[in-house]
Amino acid sequence: MIQLSERAIDKIKSIIVNESKEGFNLRVGVKGGGCSGFTYVMYFDDKKQDADQLFSFKGINLVVDSKSLVYLSGAEIDYTDGLNGSGFVFNNPNVTRTCGCGSSF
Repeated sequence: MIQLSERAIDKIKSIIVNESKEGFNLRVGVKGGGCSGFTYVMYFDDKKQDADQLFSFKGINLVVDSKSLVYLSGAEIDYTDGLNGSGFVFNNPNVTRTCGCGSSF
């Protein structure tokens, strides 16, 4: 299971309205790349594959492909907005190390 924090839900809803993405799914996954081997991906997608896992959070449909779910199970997606910048943060208990730049695991 993947969780979204309240801050992430609020920000995603704001993006949906501002970018006219009503009816789209939020696709979250991992792909090969970065210094440590994997990096997170997150984007709006108007399709859902049969093998995708669907999670619903207060009107947000989040979809994850079965391969990514292995790496994301138990993760929480949060949104931060501070002096060092703003953005979505993956708090993932499956990650044992990250790269020096913090963009991959």
